Amino acid sequence: MPTPAPPSDDAAQPFPQPLHRSGRLRDRVALVTGGASGIGAACAARLAAEGAVVVVADLDEDGATRVAGQIVEAGGTALPRRIDVTDPDGVARVVADAATLRDGLRIAVNSAGINGQLSPLADLSPADFDTVMKVNLYGVFHAMRAQLPAMDSTGGVIVNLASIAAHSGFRHHAAYAAAKQGVLALTRTAAREYADHGIRVLSVSPGIVDTPMVAALPPRATDGLLSAVPLGRTAQPAEVAALIAYLVSDDASYLTGSDHVVDGGYLAK
Repeated sequence: MPTPAPPSDDAAQPFPQPLHRSGRLRDRVALVTGGASGIGAACAARLAAEGAVVVVADLDEDGATRVAGQIVEAGGTALPRRIDVTDPDGVARVVADAATLRDGLRIAVNSAGINGQLSPLADLSPADFDTVMKVNLYGVFHAMRAQLPAMDSTGGVIVNLASIAAHSGFRHHAAYAAAKQGVLALTRTAAREYADHGIRVLSVSPGIVDTPMVAALPPRATDGLLSAVPLGRTAQPAEVAALIAYLVSDDASYLTGSDHVVDGGYLAK
């Protein structure tokens, strides 16, 4: 398995405590799918630390409740919600609920995702391929389909989680890579279609991040990856969240339709 970064005081905690209270997202309502763990949880914490009202949404309702509670204990504002991103009606209800808060939904981070079955492409069953597509690609489609109209009157920013697997072939990850490439296409298309509605749409492609999803991969899926990272370590979820906090802020007001790679140099040529 990849070796995580040396632990800092922040990383050593069960949940990273908000370190920055700049207020650049003050009172903006943010919805984070996949918010119960990993990058989603780190995003929820960072956005709350910057002043956002965060709806922590996840299929793991207990996990979402735990993360929201930790944000509140740290001085932020968060609400947990159960969401199944494969259920378009359920997604629409959660988005509509978030849109009733404060001045409406202004930020969405679509982070929910799964690894799926890992195997050579010819050994991958149609059912296993479909499972990954339903969560990692259709889930983003269902979310954006509800989020874009919700932001139509107020403007906003949507950040979709893609992956370096969309840019580089990953052995035994055919479904995952294909889904993430689809996320890039959805992002670019929506950015063009909704720019004149005051909505920015971006994607972030993390590399090897120290998350439960990466930890669950078998060694055969990660052997050799870390040796190809110039920085020589995995990323921490908080490092990805820091970029996303910038992208959804007014500091990134001229960015839309672009993908932002966080990979420690893995894709550097």
